[in-house]
Amino acid sequence: MNNKSYPQLLINQKKIMENVREVVRICKVNDIGVSGVIKGVNGQIGVAESFVLGGCAHIASSRIEQLHTVKNYNDKIETMLLRIPMHSELEDVVKWADISLNSEKQTIDWLEEVCASKRKHHSVILMMDLGDLREGFWGEKEILELAIYIETKLQWVTLKGIGTNLGCYGAIKPTPVNLGLLADMAEQIEVAIGRPLEIVSGGATSSLPLLLEGKMPKKINNLRIGEAILLNMDLPEIWDVHIPNLHQDAFTLITQIVEIKLKPSFPIGEIFIDAFGHTPEYEDRGIQKRAILALGKQDFAMEDKIQPLDLGAKIIGSSSDHLIVAIEESEIDYRVGDVMAFKIFYGPMLHLCTCEHVLKIDV
Repeated sequence: MNNKSYPQLLINQKKIMENVREVVRICKVNDIGVSGVIKGVNGQIGVAESFVLGGCAHIASSRIEQLHTVKNYNDKIETMLLRIPMHSELEDVVKWADISLNSEKQTIDWLEEVCASKRKHHSVILMMDLGDLREGFWGEKEILELAIYIETKLQWVTLKGIGTNLGCYGAIKPTPVNLGLLADMAEQIEVAIGRPLEIVSGGATSSLPLLLEGKMPKKINNLRIGEAILLNMDLPEIWDVHIPNLHQDAFTLITQIVEIKLKPSFPIGEIFIDAFGHTPEYEDRGIQKRAILALGKQDFAMEDKIQPLDLGAKIIGSSSDHLIVAIEESEIDYRVGDVMAFKIFYGPMLHLCTCEHVLKIDV
């Protein structure tokens, strides 16, 4: 009997490091620096260390607590807060983040007050909304005026640059046109303040295809990247972009089988709603050999974003705590107590790394 504890998330730091170096190399060829995003792994310090050693210019997260951990580990690492700061956390922002992304003048004025009281400088990147409709200034006048205000009126808050987010909410694809607007805005600000901006941040992993196609506007000099380094699932699976030297198996999910039975593939009785208020649809495939694994939506949120490494196994569905997998086409003779391994996309990784019931193991 195997007495190991499951579920497990295996994390291969060597492969993460190799992915970091390859992404940094590709970006550097195009004069672009990389801010390594650690929010997807719940700020694990081993991953942050791999990002730094691999050549990332900053360590970035949307959670100030994660940047706190990074600074406690090594206060020389430059940190970036990816989410617009809350008023309630500004003292911690100034203490633990060297850079923050901003879209409100009031917040920047508050940051100036905190910085003055601490006699500590803080840098800001002004966010521009290019159509994704998440954070950012809508229109050029307001962002230009605020850039000039920071440059000429503030003593402790420094204008580091401008940036944008694409794809995370509105699913808007980065293009030469929308990122060209960011580049043009950067040039207008530089003329107005009389100096170059240090950072013009053109998005995240979703901007890499544009870079690889040679269509990235030249003014863009920073990308905030997590998924392509950690998982490299979105580029080949969604964008059909294949980078030969990037690993897809730096993270592997493993959990244990608790039941194997032959059952109908179509539920018996009147179908109503599931535990999450949805009315699912089923395909009647007759009697199936099915395995139930001790893992569910509470752990990974989306069963359609995990993939069995056994190509003969097919995920049927899940509840809060159970994952149901059809195994009649598998060449493996599974038994209760055996384990099954999965590749994961970004969403499940985010949940699995946060879930305290999932054992994280460096391999």
